[in-house]
Amino acid sequence: MIEIERKFLVKSDDYKSEARSKTRIVQGFLNTDPNRTVRVRIKGDTGFITVKGKSNASGTSRFEWEREISVMEAESLLKLCEKGILDKYRYEIVIGNHVFEVDEFFGDNTGLTIAEVELKDEHEEFEMPEWLGVEVTGEVKYYNSQLSKNAFCTW
Repeated sequence: MIEIERKFLVKSDDYKSEARSKTRIVQGFLNTDPNRTVRVRIKGDTGFITVKGKSNASGTSRFEWEREISVMEAESLLKLCEKGILDKYRYEIVIGNHVFEVDEFFGDNTGLTIAEVELKDEHEEFEMPEWLGVEVTGEVKYYNSQLSKNAFCTW
C-alpha cells in the first residue's frame, strides 16, 4: 500500500502518438490535508475513493489506499468535495518495462501536462522518453490536491 512514483513536466505532445489509452478523469478532494488526502475520482466509467498519506522527504513515496465505488456514489461524493474539481485526460504510454501516466489538464489548469511513472523502489532505473521534461517529484504545487486549490492559471 505504498505508492512510489516520480513526476515530470512534459515538454511536447509526442506522447499522444505513443499512447495505448486515453481516459477522461474528473476528481475532487474531500480532504486536502497533506497528512491524509482523500480523493474522489471518476475515471472513464468507474468511480474510486483514495486515501493518501504524507509523502516522504524526497516526495517519491507515500501510503495509498484505493477502492472502486460506483459512478453514482462518486458523483454524490464529488458534490461534497472542497472547491476545485479537476478535469483531465490521462494517457498511458508503455516505455520499456514501465507505464507512464500523462495527465493533460483542462479548466483552470489548462496548459499543464504532467507525467508520472510508478516504481518498485525509489532507486529503480527507467527509460526516459524524449518528451519528458523537468522533474517535479516532491514539488507540492504539482500535487493534484494542490492544483485543485491553487490552479496553474494563477501561477
